[in-house]
Amino acid sequence: MCIPLQKTDTQREARPIQYTSIALAALLIALGNIASRILGLGRTATIAYFFGRSTDVDAFTAAWTAPRTLYDMLINGAVSAALVPVFSEYAEGDQTAFWHLVTRVLNLLLLLLCLIVALMIWQAPLVASLLVQESEPALRQQTTELLRWLLPSVLFMGLSALMTAVLYARRTFLLPAFAGATFNAGVILGAVLLHDQMGIQSLAVGTLLGGIGQVALQSPGLRDMRYRPVLDLRHPALRRIVFLYAPVTLGIGFSIIGTMIDRRLASGFTNALSTMEYATTLIQFPLGLIAAAVSLAVLPTLSRQSATADEAAFRQTLGMGLKVVMLLVIPATAGLLVLAHPITAVLFERRAFSAQDTAITATALLFYLPGLPAAALDQVLIFAFYARKNTLTPNLVQGAAIALYLLTVLPLLLWTRLGFLALVLGNSAQWIGHALLLWWLLRRKVPIRGLRMGEALLKIVFASTLMAGAILSIIYGMQALPTELPIQRPLIEIGIAGGVGALLYLGVCMLLRVEALDYFLTTLKQRLNRSRAQAD
Repeated sequence: MCIPLQKTDTQREARPIQYTSIALAALLIALGNIASRILGLGRTATIAYFFGRSTDVDAFTAAWTAPRTLYDMLINGAVSAALVPVFSEYAEGDQTAFWHLVTRVLNLLLLLLCLIVALMIWQAPLVASLLVQESEPALRQQTTELLRWLLPSVLFMGLSALMTAVLYARRTFLLPAFAGATFNAGVILGAVLLHDQMGIQSLAVGTLLGGIGQVALQSPGLRDMRYRPVLDLRHPALRRIVFLYAPVTLGIGFSIIGTMIDRRLASGFTNALSTMEYATTLIQFPLGLIAAAVSLAVLPTLSRQSATADEAAFRQTLGMGLKVVMLLVIPATAGLLVLAHPITAVLFERRAFSAQDTAITATALLFYLPGLPAAALDQVLIFAFYARKNTLTPNLVQGAAIALYLLTVLPLLLWTRLGFLALVLGNSAQWIGHALLLWWLLRRKVPIRGLRMGEALLKIVFASTLMAGAILSIIYGMQALPTELPIQRPLIEIGIAGGVGALLYLGVCMLLRVEALDYFLTTLKQRLNRSRAQAD
Protein backbone atom coordinates (compact mmCIF):
# COMPACT_ATOMS: atom_id res chain seq x y z
CA MET A 1 0.00 0.00 0.00
CA CYS A 2 1.43 3.41 -0.94
CA ILE A 3 1.33 5.95 1.92
CA PRO A 4 2.62 9.43 1.05
CA LEU A 5 3.68 12.04 3.58
CA GLN A 6 5.71 9.61 5.69
CA LYS A 7 7.36 11.25 8.68
CA THR A 8 8.99 9.60 11.67
CA ASP A 9 9.60 5.92 12.29
CA THR A 10 6.97 6.00 15.05
CA GLN A 11 4.37 7.39 12.66
CA ARG A 12 5.29 4.83 10.00
CA GLU A 13 4.71 2.07 12.55
CA ALA A 14 1.57 3.60 14.04
CA ARG A 15 -0.39 4.00 10.83
CA PRO A 16 -0.28 0.35 9.74
CA ILE A 17 -1.33 -0.57 13.28
CA GLN A 18 -4.24 1.87 13.03
CA TYR A 19 -5.25 0.46 9.64
CA THR A 20 -5.03 -3.09 10.96
CA SER A 21 -7.17 -2.13 13.95
CA ILE A 22 -9.71 -0.57 11.60
CA ALA A 23 -9.64 -3.64 9.35
CA LEU A 24 -10.28 -5.98 12.30
CA ALA A 25 -13.01 -3.74 13.70
CA ALA A 26 -14.62 -3.52 10.28
CA LEU A 27 -14.42 -7.31 9.97
CA LEU A 28 -16.21 -7.86 13.29
CA ILE A 29 -18.85 -5.27 12.47
CA ALA A 30 -19.20 -6.76 8.99
CA LEU A 31 -19.74 -10.25 10.41
CA GLY A 32 -22.43 -8.90 12.70
CA ASN A 33 -23.93 -6.95 9.84
CA ILE A 34 -23.91 -10.04 7.65
CA ALA A 35 -25.94 -11.85 10.30
CA SER A 36 -28.15 -8.79 10.80
CA ARG A 37 -28.78 -8.24 7.11
CA ILE A 38 -29.38 -11.91 6.41
CA LEU A 39 -31.89 -12.02 9.25
CA GLY A 40 -33.24 -8.69 8.03
CA LEU A 41 -33.90 -10.25 4.65
CA GLY A 42 -35.39 -13.21 6.51
CA ARG A 43 -37.61 -10.82 8.46
CA THR A 44 -38.85 -9.15 5.28
CA ALA A 45 -39.27 -12.53 3.57
CA THR A 46 -41.30 -13.70 6.56
CA ILE A 47 -43.56 -10.65 6.28
CA ALA A 48 -43.91 -11.26 2.53
CA TYR A 49 -44.68 -14.93 3.15
CA PHE A 50 -47.49 -14.32 5.65
CA PHE A 51 -48.85 -10.94 4.49
CA GLY A 52 -47.62 -10.26 0.91
CA ARG A 53 -48.13 -6.80 -0.61
CA SER A 54 -51.25 -5.90 1.34
CA THR A 55 -52.99 -3.13 3.23
CA ASP A 56 -51.85 -4.78 6.46
CA VAL A 57 -48.21 -4.33 5.46
CA ASP A 58 -48.93 -0.79 4.29
CA ALA A 59 -50.32 -0.01 7.75
CA PHE A 60 -47.36 -1.63 9.51
CA THR A 61 -44.89 0.26 7.31
CA ALA A 62 -46.61 3.58 8.02
CA ALA A 63 -46.87 2.86 11.75
CA TRP A 64 -43.25 1.73 12.06
CA THR A 65 -42.19 5.11 10.67
CA ALA A 66 -43.00 6.81 13.99
CA PRO A 67 -40.93 4.65 16.40
CA ARG A 68 -38.11 4.42 13.88
CA THR A 69 -38.11 8.22 13.54
CA LEU A 70 -38.16 8.65 17.31
CA TYR A 71 -35.25 6.23 17.59
CA ASP A 72 -33.29 8.08 14.91
CA MET A 73 -33.95 11.47 16.48
CA LEU A 74 -33.11 10.72 20.09
CA ILE A 75 -30.65 7.85 19.79
CA ASN A 76 -29.23 6.71 16.49
CA GLY A 77 -27.94 10.08 15.37
CA ALA A 78 -26.48 10.75 18.81
CA VAL A 79 -24.45 7.52 18.81
CA SER A 80 -22.14 8.49 15.95
CA ALA A 81 -22.39 12.27 16.22
CA ALA A 82 -21.88 12.76 19.94
CA LEU A 83 -21.81 9.68 22.16
CA VAL A 84 -18.98 7.71 20.55
CA PRO A 85 -16.65 10.73 20.16
CA VAL A 86 -17.21 11.92 23.76
CA PHE A 87 -17.28 8.45 25.30
CA SER A 88 -14.08 7.56 23.41
CA GLU A 89 -12.20 10.40 25.07
CA TYR A 90 -13.42 9.48 28.57
CA ALA A 91 -12.79 5.78 27.99
CA GLU A 92 -9.06 6.55 27.60
CA GLY A 93 -8.91 8.05 31.10
CA ASP A 94 -10.21 7.35 34.58
CA GLN A 95 -12.80 4.55 34.46
CA THR A 96 -14.75 5.88 37.44
CA ALA A 97 -15.31 9.18 35.65
CA PHE A 98 -16.21 7.29 32.48
CA TRP A 99 -18.93 5.23 34.19
CA HIS A 100 -20.26 8.29 36.01
CA LEU A 101 -20.81 9.91 32.63
CA VAL A 102 -22.42 6.80 31.14
CA THR A 103 -24.94 6.45 34.01
CA ARG A 104 -25.97 10.11 33.75
CA VAL A 105 -26.56 9.79 30.02
CA LEU A 106 -28.48 6.54 30.59
CA ASN A 107 -30.77 8.07 33.22
CA LEU A 108 -31.50 11.13 31.08
CA LEU A 109 -32.16 9.03 27.98
CA LEU A 110 -34.60 6.67 29.71
CA LEU A 111 -36.49 9.60 31.25
CA LEU A 112 -36.89 11.33 27.89
CA LEU A 113 -37.91 8.13 26.11
CA CYS A 114 -40.57 7.27 28.70
CA LEU A 115 -42.12 10.73 28.47
CA ILE A 116 -42.13 10.88 24.67
CA VAL A 117 -43.36 7.31 24.16
CA ALA A 118 -46.24 7.90 26.58
CA LEU A 119 -47.17 11.12 24.78
CA MET A 120 -47.09 9.49 21.35
CA ILE A 121 -49.22 6.54 22.49
CA TRP A 122 -51.78 9.02 23.80
CA GLN A 123 -51.70 11.03 20.56
CA ALA A 124 -51.45 8.04 18.18
CA PRO A 125 -54.43 9.21 16.04
CA LEU A 126 -52.70 12.56 15.45
CA VAL A 127 -49.44 10.84 14.47
CA ALA A 128 -51.30 8.52 12.09
CA SER A 129 -53.04 11.49 10.47
CA LEU A 130 -49.63 12.91 9.56
CA LEU A 131 -48.57 9.67 7.87
CA VAL A 132 -51.71 8.58 6.01
CA GLN A 133 -53.96 10.61 3.73
CA GLU A 134 -57.56 11.42 4.69
CA SER A 135 -58.75 9.50 1.63
CA GLU A 136 -57.64 6.23 3.30
CA PRO A 137 -59.62 6.08 6.59
CA ALA A 138 -59.27 2.30 7.06
CA LEU A 139 -55.52 2.46 6.56
CA ARG A 140 -55.29 5.37 8.99
CA GLN A 141 -57.26 3.52 11.68
CA GLN A 142 -55.13 0.40 11.38
CA THR A 143 -51.98 2.54 11.48
CA THR A 144 -53.19 4.12 14.74
CA GLU A 145 -53.71 0.73 16.39
CA LEU A 146 -50.30 -0.53 15.28
CA LEU A 147 -48.60 2.62 16.56
CA ARG A 148 -49.72 1.84 20.10
CA TRP A 149 -48.38 -1.68 19.78
CA LEU A 150 -45.02 -0.61 18.37
CA LEU A 151 -43.96 2.38 20.45
CA PRO A 152 -42.96 0.54 23.70
CA SER A 153 -40.17 -1.25 21.83
CA VAL A 154 -38.36 2.09 21.45
CA LEU A 155 -37.43 2.00 25.16
CA PHE A 156 -35.39 -1.15 24.73
CA MET A 157 -33.99 -0.07 21.36
CA GLY A 158 -32.76 3.16 22.97
CA LEU A 159 -31.10 1.34 25.84
CA SER A 160 -29.45 -1.03 23.38
CA ALA A 161 -28.10 1.84 21.28
CA LEU A 162 -26.55 3.47 24.34
CA MET A 163 -24.87 0.16 25.19
CA THR A 164 -23.54 0.04 21.63
CA ALA A 165 -22.02 3.52 21.97
CA VAL A 166 -20.31 2.55 25.24
CA LEU A 167 -18.88 -0.64 23.79
CA TYR A 168 -17.66 1.04 20.59
CA ALA A 169 -15.96 3.73 22.67
CA ARG A 170 -14.14 0.96 24.57
CA ARG A 171 -13.24 -0.66 21.22
CA THR A 172 -15.41 -3.67 21.94
CA PHE A 173 -17.13 -4.52 18.65
CA LEU A 174 -18.30 -8.13 18.89
CA LEU A 175 -21.48 -7.89 21.00
CA PRO A 176 -22.92 -4.69 19.46
CA ALA A 177 -22.15 -6.05 15.99
CA PHE A 178 -24.82 -8.73 16.50
CA ALA A 179 -27.45 -6.50 18.15
CA GLY A 180 -29.19 -5.90 14.82
CA ALA A 181 -29.32 -9.63 14.11
CA THR A 182 -30.94 -10.19 17.50
CA PHE A 183 -33.61 -7.58 16.78
CA ASN A 184 -34.47 -9.13 13.42
CA ALA A 185 -34.63 -12.58 14.99
CA GLY A 186 -37.17 -11.25 17.49
CA VAL A 187 -39.42 -9.90 14.73
CA ILE A 188 -39.25 -13.21 12.86
CA LEU A 189 -40.05 -15.12 16.03
CA GLY A 190 -43.08 -12.97 16.77
CA ALA A 191 -44.44 -13.35 13.23
CA VAL A 192 -43.90 -17.11 13.03
CA LEU A 193 -45.41 -17.88 16.43
CA LEU A 194 -48.29 -15.40 16.52
CA HIS A 195 -49.39 -14.58 12.96
CA ASP A 196 -52.46 -16.85 13.12
CA GLN A 197 -53.63 -15.50 16.49
CA MET A 198 -52.73 -11.81 16.12
CA GLY A 199 -52.31 -11.09 12.41
CA ILE A 200 -50.15 -8.06 11.60
CA GLN A 201 -49.89 -7.21 15.33
CA SER A 202 -47.57 -10.20 15.65
CA LEU A 203 -44.87 -8.05 14.03
CA ALA A 204 -45.27 -5.46 16.78
CA VAL A 205 -44.83 -8.13 19.45
CA GLY A 206 -41.75 -9.28 17.54
CA THR A 207 -40.21 -5.79 17.64
CA LEU A 208 -40.60 -5.78 21.43
CA LEU A 209 -38.93 -9.19 21.66
CA GLY A 210 -36.13 -7.96 19.42
CA GLY A 211 -35.51 -4.87 21.55
CA ILE A 212 -35.36 -6.92 24.75
CA GLY A 213 -33.01 -9.38 23.04
CA GLN A 214 -30.62 -6.56 22.04
CA VAL A 215 -30.32 -5.40 25.64
CA ALA A 216 -29.80 -8.94 26.93
CA LEU A 217 -27.10 -9.62 24.31
CA GLN A 218 -24.99 -6.56 25.15
CA SER A 219 -25.40 -6.65 28.93
CA PRO A 220 -22.33 -8.89 29.50
CA GLY A 221 -20.14 -6.26 27.86
CA LEU A 222 -21.10 -3.80 30.61
CA ARG A 223 -20.63 -6.14 33.56
CA ASP A 224 -18.06 -3.80 35.14
CA MET A 225 -20.38 -0.80 34.87
CA ARG A 226 -20.80 1.19 38.08
CA TYR A 227 -24.39 2.39 37.93
CA ARG A 228 -25.64 5.30 40.02
CA PRO A 229 -29.30 6.49 39.99
CA VAL A 230 -28.31 10.13 39.50
CA LEU A 231 -29.71 12.72 37.11
CA ASP A 232 -27.01 15.39 36.83
CA LEU A 233 -27.56 17.85 33.99
CA ARG A 234 -24.55 19.95 35.02
CA HIS A 235 -21.94 17.39 33.98
CA PRO A 236 -19.61 19.13 31.47
CA ALA A 237 -19.60 16.13 29.11
CA LEU A 238 -23.40 16.24 28.93
CA ARG A 239 -23.17 19.81 27.71
CA ARG A 240 -20.63 18.73 25.09
CA ILE A 241 -22.89 15.90 23.96
CA VAL A 242 -25.83 18.28 23.67
CA PHE A 243 -23.63 20.79 21.81
CA LEU A 244 -22.54 18.13 19.32
CA TYR A 245 -25.96 16.58 18.99
CA ALA A 246 -28.08 19.74 18.71
CA PRO A 247 -27.23 20.26 15.00
CA VAL A 248 -28.10 16.61 14.34
CA THR A 249 -31.66 17.30 15.47
CA LEU A 250 -31.85 19.86 12.69
CA GLY A 251 -30.91 17.28 10.06
CA ILE A 252 -33.18 14.67 11.60
CA GLY A 253 -35.95 17.23 11.63
CA PHE A 254 -35.47 17.65 7.89
CA SER A 255 -35.49 13.84 7.55
CA ILE A 256 -38.73 13.60 9.53
CA ILE A 257 -40.36 16.14 7.24
CA GLY A 258 -39.10 14.26 4.19
CA THR A 259 -40.20 10.87 5.55
CA MET A 260 -43.66 12.15 6.46
CA ILE A 261 -44.10 13.64 2.98
CA ASP A 262 -42.86 10.42 1.37
CA ARG A 263 -45.13 8.18 3.48
CA ARG A 264 -48.13 10.43 3.02
CA LEU A 265 -47.70 10.58 -0.76
CA ALA A 266 -47.14 6.81 -0.95
CA SER A 267 -50.29 6.09 1.09
CA GLY A 268 -52.32 7.41 -1.86
CA PHE A 269 -51.14 4.52 -4.08
CA THR A 270 -52.41 1.01 -3.41
CA ASN A 271 -49.72 -1.17 -1.79
CA ALA A 272 -47.03 1.40 -2.56
CA LEU A 273 -45.81 1.51 1.05
CA SER A 274 -45.28 -2.24 1.22
CA THR A 275 -43.64 -2.37 -2.22
CA MET A 276 -41.22 0.40 -1.33
CA GLU A 277 -40.43 -1.30 1.97
CA TYR A 278 -39.57 -4.61 0.27
CA ALA A 279 -37.36 -2.86 -2.31
CA THR A 280 -35.71 -0.72 0.38
CA THR A 281 -34.79 -3.88 2.29
CA LEU A 282 -32.72 -5.02 -0.68
CA ILE A 283 -31.03 -1.62 -0.84
CA GLN A 284 -30.35 -1.59 2.88
CA PHE A 285 -28.55 -4.94 2.72
CA PRO A 286 -25.38 -3.62 1.05
CA LEU A 287 -25.69 -0.31 2.92
CA GLY A 288 -25.70 -2.02 6.28
CA LEU A 289 -23.19 -4.64 5.29
CA ILE A 290 -20.67 -2.27 3.72
CA ALA A 291 -21.16 1.39 4.56
CA ALA A 292 -22.21 0.98 8.19
CA ALA A 293 -19.42 -1.50 8.95
CA VAL A 294 -16.67 0.66 7.46
CA SER A 295 -18.06 3.92 8.86
CA LEU A 296 -18.41 2.65 12.42
CA ALA A 297 -14.98 1.07 12.23
CA VAL A 298 -13.20 4.27 11.16
CA LEU A 299 -15.15 6.70 13.39
CA PRO A 300 -13.17 6.14 16.64
CA THR A 301 -9.86 6.33 14.74
CA LEU A 302 -10.89 9.47 12.85
CA SER A 303 -12.03 11.04 16.14
CA ARG A 304 -8.66 10.40 17.81
CA GLN A 305 -6.69 11.60 14.77
CA SER A 306 -8.76 14.77 14.64
CA ALA A 307 -8.30 15.33 18.38
CA THR A 308 -4.50 15.09 18.00
CA ALA A 309 -4.53 17.28 14.86
CA ASP A 310 -2.83 14.54 12.81
CA GLU A 311 -4.21 15.71 9.47
CA ALA A 312 -2.03 13.40 7.37
CA ALA A 313 -3.30 10.32 9.20
CA PHE A 314 -6.87 11.65 9.03
CA ARG A 315 -6.60 11.98 5.24
CA GLN A 316 -5.19 8.48 4.85
CA THR A 317 -7.85 6.89 7.05
CA LEU A 318 -10.67 8.76 5.33
CA GLY A 319 -9.32 7.89 1.89
CA MET A 320 -9.00 4.21 2.73
CA GLY A 321 -12.53 4.13 4.15
CA LEU A 322 -13.97 5.65 0.97
CA LYS A 323 -11.98 3.29 -1.25
CA VAL A 324 -13.16 0.22 0.66
CA VAL A 325 -16.78 1.37 0.35
CA MET A 326 -16.36 1.88 -3.39
CA LEU A 327 -14.65 -1.51 -3.74
CA LEU A 328 -17.72 -3.24 -2.32
CA VAL A 329 -20.78 -1.10 -3.04
CA ILE A 330 -20.24 -0.42 -6.76
CA PRO A 331 -20.17 -4.13 -7.74
CA ALA A 332 -23.09 -4.72 -5.36
CA THR A 333 -25.05 -2.07 -7.27
CA ALA A 334 -24.14 -3.63 -10.60
CA GLY A 335 -25.11 -7.08 -9.33
CA LEU A 336 -28.50 -5.88 -8.08
CA LEU A 337 -29.06 -4.14 -11.42
CA VAL A 338 -28.71 -7.30 -13.52
CA LEU A 339 -30.16 -9.73 -10.93
CA ALA A 340 -33.02 -7.61 -9.56
CA HIS A 341 -35.82 -9.95 -10.69
CA PRO A 342 -34.27 -13.30 -9.71
CA ILE A 343 -33.13 -11.94 -6.32
CA THR A 344 -36.60 -10.60 -5.55
CA ALA A 345 -38.19 -13.87 -6.66
CA VAL A 346 -35.90 -16.06 -4.55
CA LEU A 347 -36.34 -13.97 -1.42
CA PHE A 348 -40.05 -13.14 -1.50
CA GLU A 349 -42.06 -15.05 -4.11
CA ARG A 350 -44.02 -17.65 -2.15
CA ARG A 351 -47.43 -18.07 -0.48
CA ALA A 352 -48.94 -14.54 -0.21
CA PHE A 353 -46.30 -12.93 -2.47
CA SER A 354 -47.14 -13.53 -6.14
CA ALA A 355 -45.13 -13.34 -9.38
CA GLN A 356 -46.79 -10.00 -10.11
CA ASP A 357 -45.62 -8.73 -6.73
CA THR A 358 -42.08 -9.82 -7.67
CA ALA A 359 -42.18 -7.87 -10.94
CA ILE A 360 -43.41 -4.67 -9.28
CA THR A 361 -40.92 -4.89 -6.41
CA ALA A 362 -37.99 -5.59 -8.76
CA THR A 363 -38.95 -2.52 -10.80
CA ALA A 364 -38.96 -0.38 -7.65
CA LEU A 365 -35.52 -1.78 -6.77
CA LEU A 366 -34.14 -0.69 -10.15
CA PHE A 367 -35.35 2.86 -9.52
CA TYR A 368 -33.59 2.91 -6.13
CA LEU A 369 -30.23 1.72 -7.48
CA PRO A 370 -28.88 5.04 -8.89
CA GLY A 371 -28.67 6.38 -5.35
CA LEU A 372 -27.10 3.33 -3.70
CA PRO A 373 -23.38 4.15 -4.21
CA ALA A 374 -23.99 7.74 -3.14
CA ALA A 375 -25.83 6.66 0.00
CA ALA A 376 -22.98 4.32 0.94
CA LEU A 377 -20.21 6.87 0.45
CA ASP A 378 -22.36 9.46 2.20
CA GLN A 379 -22.16 7.58 5.51
CA VAL A 380 -18.35 7.76 5.55
CA LEU A 381 -18.44 11.46 4.64
CA ILE A 382 -20.92 12.20 7.43
CA PHE A 383 -18.78 10.38 9.97
CA ALA A 384 -15.72 12.35 8.81
CA PHE A 385 -17.52 15.56 9.74
CA TYR A 386 -18.66 14.05 13.04
CA ALA A 387 -15.10 13.01 13.90
CA ARG A 388 -14.05 16.66 13.49
CA LYS A 389 -16.80 17.67 15.93
CA ASN A 390 -18.73 19.28 13.07
CA THR A 391 -22.27 17.97 13.29
CA LEU A 392 -23.93 21.07 11.84
CA THR A 393 -22.79 20.87 8.21
CA PRO A 394 -24.11 17.36 7.32
CA ASN A 395 -27.47 18.23 8.81
CA LEU A 396 -27.81 21.53 7.00
CA VAL A 397 -27.05 19.59 3.83
CA GLN A 398 -29.96 17.30 4.70
CA GLY A 399 -32.32 20.24 4.30
CA ALA A 400 -31.00 20.87 0.80
CA ALA A 401 -31.37 17.17 -0.01
CA ILE A 402 -35.03 17.20 1.05
CA ALA A 403 -35.59 20.19 -1.22
CA LEU A 404 -34.02 18.23 -4.08
CA TYR A 405 -36.38 15.32 -3.31
CA LEU A 406 -39.39 17.61 -3.65
CA LEU A 407 -38.04 19.22 -6.82
CA THR A 408 -37.72 15.72 -8.32
CA VAL A 409 -40.94 14.15 -7.07
CA LEU A 410 -43.52 16.87 -7.64
CA PRO A 411 -42.90 17.34 -11.39
CA LEU A 412 -42.76 13.57 -11.92
CA LEU A 413 -46.09 13.10 -10.15
CA LEU A 414 -47.70 15.92 -12.10
CA TRP A 415 -46.31 15.29 -15.57
CA THR A 416 -45.61 11.55 -15.78
CA ARG A 417 -47.42 8.28 -15.16
CA LEU A 418 -44.72 6.79 -12.96
CA GLY A 419 -47.02 6.70 -9.93
CA PHE A 420 -45.23 5.72 -6.73
CA LEU A 421 -42.02 5.10 -8.71
CA ALA A 422 -41.68 8.89 -8.84
CA LEU A 423 -41.19 8.77 -5.06
CA VAL A 424 -38.48 6.13 -5.48
CA LEU A 425 -36.62 8.30 -7.99
CA GLY A 426 -36.97 11.21 -5.59
CA ASN A 427 -35.24 9.21 -2.89
CA SER A 428 -32.39 8.36 -5.26
CA ALA A 429 -32.00 12.03 -6.21
CA GLN A 430 -31.95 12.96 -2.52
CA TRP A 431 -29.13 10.50 -1.74
CA ILE A 432 -27.04 11.61 -4.72
CA GLY A 433 -27.51 15.30 -3.96
CA HIS A 434 -26.60 14.89 -0.29
CA ALA A 435 -23.40 12.93 -1.07
CA LEU A 436 -22.20 15.33 -3.79
CA LEU A 437 -22.76 18.42 -1.68
CA LEU A 438 -21.08 16.85 1.35
CA TRP A 439 -18.09 15.74 -0.76
CA TRP A 440 -17.69 19.29 -2.11
CA LEU A 441 -17.78 20.79 1.39
CA LEU A 442 -15.37 18.22 2.83
CA ARG A 443 -12.80 18.84 0.09
CA ARG A 444 -12.66 22.46 1.23
CA LYS A 445 -11.60 21.31 4.73
CA VAL A 446 -9.57 18.17 4.02
CA PRO A 447 -7.23 18.07 0.99
CA ILE A 448 -8.10 14.93 -0.96
CA ARG A 449 -5.46 15.26 -3.69
CA GLY A 450 -2.79 12.60 -3.67
CA LEU A 451 -5.09 9.83 -2.41
CA ARG A 452 -5.77 8.53 -5.95
CA MET A 453 -9.53 8.43 -5.44
CA GLY A 454 -10.29 8.92 -9.15
CA GLU A 455 -7.96 6.10 -10.13
CA ALA A 456 -9.62 3.74 -7.66
CA LEU A 457 -13.10 4.71 -8.91
CA LEU A 458 -12.22 4.09 -12.57
CA LYS A 459 -10.71 0.68 -11.84
CA ILE A 460 -13.70 -0.42 -9.75
CA VAL A 461 -16.26 0.82 -12.28
CA PHE A 462 -14.41 -0.98 -15.09
CA ALA A 463 -14.30 -4.26 -13.15
CA SER A 464 -17.97 -3.91 -12.15
CA THR A 465 -19.01 -3.30 -15.76
CA LEU A 466 -17.21 -6.46 -16.89
CA MET A 467 -18.91 -8.36 -14.06
CA ALA A 468 -22.39 -7.11 -15.03
CA GLY A 469 -21.78 -7.96 -18.69
CA ALA A 470 -20.67 -11.48 -17.80
CA ILE A 471 -23.74 -12.05 -15.61
CA LEU A 472 -26.10 -10.88 -18.35
CA SER A 473 -24.38 -13.09 -20.91
CA ILE A 474 -24.65 -16.15 -18.69
CA ILE A 475 -28.33 -15.46 -17.92
CA TYR A 476 -29.02 -15.09 -21.65
CA GLY A 477 -27.27 -18.36 -22.36
CA MET A 478 -29.28 -20.11 -19.67
CA GLN A 479 -32.53 -19.44 -21.53
CA ALA A 480 -31.93 -22.74 -23.32
CA LEU A 481 -32.38 -24.67 -20.07
CA PRO A 482 -35.57 -26.74 -19.81
CA THR A 483 -38.59 -25.07 -18.18
CA GLU A 484 -39.00 -27.76 -15.51
CA LEU A 485 -36.01 -27.80 -13.18
CA PRO A 486 -35.53 -29.41 -9.75
CA ILE A 487 -34.89 -25.97 -8.23
CA GLN A 488 -36.05 -22.47 -9.09
CA ARG A 489 -34.54 -20.92 -12.22
CA PRO A 490 -33.88 -17.60 -10.40
CA LEU A 491 -31.83 -19.48 -7.82
CA ILE A 492 -29.75 -21.07 -10.59
CA GLU A 493 -29.24 -17.67 -12.22
CA ILE A 494 -28.06 -16.11 -8.96
CA GLY A 495 -25.83 -19.04 -8.06
CA ILE A 496 -24.13 -19.57 -11.40
CA ALA A 497 -24.21 -16.15 -13.08
CA GLY A 498 -23.75 -14.22 -9.86
CA GLY A 499 -20.96 -16.50 -8.66
CA VAL A 500 -19.03 -16.31 -11.92
CA GLY A 501 -19.52 -12.54 -12.01
CA ALA A 502 -18.20 -12.12 -8.46
CA LEU A 503 -15.12 -14.21 -9.21
CA LEU A 504 -14.49 -12.22 -12.39
CA TYR A 505 -14.76 -8.95 -10.46
CA LEU A 506 -12.30 -10.18 -7.85
CA GLY A 507 -9.86 -11.34 -10.52
CA VAL A 508 -10.01 -8.08 -12.48
CA CYS A 509 -9.50 -6.03 -9.30
CA MET A 510 -6.46 -8.13 -8.44
CA LEU A 511 -5.04 -7.66 -11.94
CA LEU A 512 -5.63 -3.91 -11.77
CA ARG A 513 -4.06 -3.80 -8.29
CA VAL A 514 -7.00 -1.97 -6.74
CA GLU A 515 -5.45 -0.45 -3.63
CA ALA A 516 -8.16 -1.26 -1.07
CA LEU A 517 -8.33 -4.91 -2.13
CA ASP A 518 -4.57 -5.22 -2.25
CA TYR A 519 -4.25 -3.81 1.26
CA PHE A 520 -6.81 -6.12 2.80
CA LEU A 521 -5.43 -9.20 1.09
CA THR A 522 -1.95 -8.27 2.36
CA THR A 523 -3.31 -7.70 5.88
CA LEU A 524 -5.13 -11.02 5.83
CA LYS A 525 -2.01 -12.84 4.62
CA GLN A 526 0.10 -11.26 7.35
CA ARG A 527 -2.35 -12.25 10.06
CA LEU A 528 -2.55 -15.82 8.76
CA ASN A 529 1.24 -16.05 8.75
CA ARG A 530 1.36 -14.62 12.28
CA SER A 531 -1.22 -17.16 13.47
CA ARG A 532 0.78 -20.02 11.96
CA ALA A 533 3.97 -18.74 13.59
CA GLN A 534 2.25 -18.59 16.99
CA ALA A 535 0.87 -22.10 16.49
CA ASP A 536 4.35 -23.39 15.68
